[in-house]
Amino acid sequence: MMDAGNHSDDAQSRHSALEGAADMLLGSRLFVLTGAGISAESGIPTFRDVQAGLWAKFKPEELATPEAFERNPGLVWQWYQQRRRDLRKVAPNAGHLALVELACRLGNFAIVTQNVDDLHERAGSTDVIHLHGKLDASHCFECEAPYISAPEPAADVPRHEQPAKDELPPCCQHCGAYVRPSVVWFGELLPAKAWEAAETAARQCDVLLCVGTSSLVYPAAHLPGIVLDAGGRVIQVNPEVTALDDRATISLRGKAGTVLPALLEAVARRHT
Repeated sequence: MMDAGNHSDDAQSRHSALEGAADMLLGSRLFVLTGAGISAESGIPTFRDVQAGLWAKFKPEELATPEAFERNPGLVWQWYQQRRRDLRKVAPNAGHLALVELACRLGNFAIVTQNVDDLHERAGSTDVIHLHGKLDASHCFECEAPYISAPEPAADVPRHEQPAKDELPPCCQHCGAYVRPSVVWFGELLPAKAWEAAETAARQCDVLLCVGTSSLVYPAAHLPGIVLDAGGRVIQVNPEVTALDDRATISLRGKAGTVLPALLEAVARRHT
């Protein structure tokens, strides 16, 4: 394994790892796996850091389960409405934008993300697979029909001091049951089509670019192993040591917003 992070004071080592990663990408079938780290750089708190104000007295597990929604749909809906408002106040960062440019230079590739935000799409990526669902979508809690007309909260609405007890989710236009956010809650399976597409991409790619993920959340953490078992290689981008360090072909230690633009530049030099 080449590791740009074990020699942080060695600029030559970092440069060699970056150049090696760029060479690896050229002519390869690529797919990208992203985690909370890339979104955090845009100002989106990670799932366990999202609690603030009134919400600080709740554990995420107390709000992100089917049982919690059944007990108090208004409370859960208000929490997700707040998260939606927060999302609309941030923008894609340099890491998201670099992935778009890499796709232009290397050929389009699938992005498999564990994030429920739409920052990849807002940056311009077109082939994004959401393993954990999408925060900006809703569907019926009972019949699972998509809810098309859910109003988007205004970005400038101030943070609620407390959720309105009488503000409930909208009702399904088909069966009348409450509508829920289209995200994967604790105890739920990943969307079957999304996971199938992710597994297929992992088996068919030559290189996995793993960005901003701890490689601890399953089943997404299985994907690097699928790539390696199929003879592919893994490039990791992360400022921290992760569970993937011992298996990654190359580790580029740093934040996505710094490392990915540098990787893009290295790839671009080989195209000129």
